[in-house]
Parts: sequence; structure tokens; C-alpha cells
Amino acid sequence: MNTTHPSPGPTGHPVTVLQVDEHQWHAVQDDRVVGRGDAWRRPDGRTFVSVDAWDGPVFDRLAETLADRLPTPLYTLADQDDPDSQAAWQRVGFTTHRREWQYTVPTDPDVTGLDALRPPPGVTVLPAGRAAADPLRALDRAIRAEVGSTVGWQSMPAEVIPLPGGVTVPDPSKYAVAVQDGRYVGMLRLAPVPRQPRIGLLAVLADRQRQGVARALLADTLGTLHRAGVAAATAEVSEANQAARQLFERIGARLTSTNLELVRR
Repeated sequence: MNTTHPSPGPTGHPVTVLQVDEHQWHAVQDDRVVGRGDAWRRPDGRTFVSVDAWDGPVFDRLAETLADRLPTPLYTLADQDDPDSQAAWQRVGFTTHRREWQYTVPTDPDVTGLDALRPPPGVTVLPAGRAAADPLRALDRAIRAEVGSTVGWQSMPAEVIPLPGGVTVPDPSKYAVAVQDGRYVGMLRLAPVPRQPRIGLLAVLADRQRQGVARALLADTLGTLHRAGVAAATAEVSEANQAARQLFERIGARLTSTNLELVRR
């Protein structure tokens, strides 16, 4: 167990930062945990860190510890409307890398305009839970390879669940899939967050893009949610991904917040 030197905390009593396992640190004051710091490695190889602490000096201590102990580059997320959090990370050498926009996406087809949409010729949509696992995982690998060799994963949503052993589709039941001429060509991952599900990934093979496949996936998924009584979902889009932003805005999605991805090199 690694320990950093104690420093005064919010009550004047010393705060000590302890590394409790390979990826987590605790700030301890008077034998009580007053803050936590975490690190995790994304499937794209990047290490993200986070700090959970109410008190500013405790946040600073944990952020400093993570920055000092972990190899760079390091990444973190901060709400654009939270200047205190941004400033704390900036004090330990983090700078803005990119912006990610969060949208609230209506499900009502009268609002989205997707009610009259027909899939492209030869395309059918398998709702979530209907896709076969092996072809779905093959599609996921193909899309990841295309993204990695072109725009890179820094263009994709920052909230990617870290998965052990290289598994990238742990639960096929969360994916809707577009099938064209017997081939899986696009997918949409829906995280069942209570009250407001999250569209975690919407991707189409490069040779099938700009043909309406993504819109067909959205039409089927949002329509299913609407019939289940869910009024809206959420989605995150990189500020630089103009095509994705236009796709969501055309169906009435509303920008609700902006996250900053920060990096320390």
C-alpha cells in the first residue's frame, strides 16, 4: 500500500492519500474516507482518471497523486459548466483535448419525423436482443478496425465501458443491428439507464454509410422506446463529428450539456 505525505484537510486535520489497489486511491482524514480517485484503461488503450471529493483541497490532493503516480498520457472528463473542476485538473497539468456534446433525444415519431422512414433497399433492422452473437462481434471488430485506421477512437464517445480480456460486446442483447443482403452492416448499443436510456454507440460500416442505415437503426430503436412509454433517450457526440451532430439534430435532439475531455501528456 502506497501512502502520500499528509497535508491539512478541510477541518485542519491531516489528510493522507492511500493507494488501496492497483487502480484506486482513498483520501483519509481521522480514519474516515473523504475522497476517492480511480484510474481505468479503455479498450482503445487510453487511461482515464476520475476524482470524487466534495472538498477542494481533498480533490487537489487526489488529482495531484493520480497525476504523479500514473504514466502519461492521462485523460479525464469535466463538465464544461464546472470551472472549479476544470481548474483543479489544470493545476496538475491537464489541458482541453476535445469537447463532447450530450443530447436529449425524443422518441416520439411525430417529433423525430422517423415515422414515415423506410429502411434502405435490402436493409432490415433486428431489434435489441435479436442479433446473433458471433456476427455481431465480427461487425464490432470490423467497425473498430475502420475507426482505428481513420479518424481514431478519440472521435468516439468518451464513455466507453472498460472490458476485460479484449471483449468488446459482453452483452449482445443491448444491440440493435442493421442487416443488408444477409450481412451485418450497422449497430446501435442502448444502455438501459433508468428513466432515460443512453445511446452508447451508433456505427455503420464505411461502405454502407450515407445510405440511411443509421437513421433506420434510430427509427426502430426510438420507436420501440416510445411504444414502451419512454419519452427520451440520451446520446453523446464529439463536437468534431459533424455528421453525427446533424443526424441527431435533424430528428429533434436537444443539446443539454457539454463535457470536456482533458489530457495530461
